[in-house]
Amino acid sequence: MSSEQSATAMATTPDNALSTRPSVSRPDALSPAALADARQHQPLRGLIGLAFVVPVTVLLSIGAGGALHSLTLIGPIITFALPIMAMIAFWWEDWPGTLLPRPWSGLYNTAIVVVGGVLLTVLGQLVINGTDLTGVFAPGPAHPGLYPAANSLAGSIFTIFLQLTLVCERWPLGGLGRIPSGLAAVVLCWALGLIAWFVAVRSHLVESENHGAWFTSIGAWQMLFYVALRGWPFARIDRKWLRLPLGNVVVIACGWGSYLLVDVVLNWPGTRITATAGTAVGCILLVTMLFEAWPAIRVDRIALGRTMAVLVAVILTALLVRLLPMLASTLGVPQAREWSWTTQVMLNALSTAVILHVAVWRRWPVRTQPSE
Repeated sequence: MSSEQSATAMATTPDNALSTRPSVSRPDALSPAALADARQHQPLRGLIGLAFVVPVTVLLSIGAGGALHSLTLIGPIITFALPIMAMIAFWWEDWPGTLLPRPWSGLYNTAIVVVGGVLLTVLGQLVINGTDLTGVFAPGPAHPGLYPAANSLAGSIFTIFLQLTLVCERWPLGGLGRIPSGLAAVVLCWALGLIAWFVAVRSHLVESENHGAWFTSIGAWQMLFYVALRGWPFARIDRKWLRLPLGNVVVIACGWGSYLLVDVVLNWPGTRITATAGTAVGCILLVTMLFEAWPAIRVDRIALGRTMAVLVAVILTALLVRLLPMLASTLGVPQAREWSWTTQVMLNALSTAVILHVAVWRRWPVRTQPSE
């Protein structure tokens, strides 16, 4: 039986038990064969992936009538769609696309992401602006849209989803089976995100921009510990009752501490904090998912290699945080929205493109060795 036939056979019974941890954050995610394959084919495989990632990023950043209109129209839809994409990639493990051969599997799952994102955007509009659905697709003075009001709500839901997926290792929902657990995770994270948003933002206790900035700061540390560092140092703790609480406390504390540092000490506005943390998320995904941590992957010492990968991501973050607001100005984005457009490019557009290409499309048309 071929590998594609085997994958299709497995996909006919999607409710089988999930693996203990999402593959993206397991410390030994790459088998020796897959590691050798990655060393052999990077950076060429990553460069080929850019042929998918860059056009999708550009399309999502400026494709809806320019940079500003794309920010206000496409931005909320992408952000609300992120949990759906993460559910397919990290909970459903590419089902139901695995029922079909590539590239149809990627197209099928992408269609689900788009439809699910639109439906959740409509739900977000009902929560924030009521039943005026025109504001979702044609926002204007008479029909308020979701930007910027929904940014903090949608962003907090996705951050909570990643916390449940990566830091909590899908506990306690993973035992429900692949499909029910993924759906339950989306519902639970929406409920928690709504509660946090109503308590903090709708009550005017916290400004919406600061609410979003705090959650995005946590998201950057999620990516650092659980994607760039493969769960280090928590993944090596055998006792789950200790590993999960410790990981949650450290990630949230680091997010809180970094937010307070730039907010209180450096006096950064919430939009700048969100843009910087969002750019870090996008750069970590670019370096560690698309390029599989090349060139650090060629270093035999794991600690040194991962340190190199983090440094590359940090340098790239610093460069893009400097350049993207300048590009926004060139594209006619008002100065007050330049940081928001930077977030749109890196956290929404680029991150979506990388996850779609690597986790949903399985790097089509490039053939790769299995990572397990």
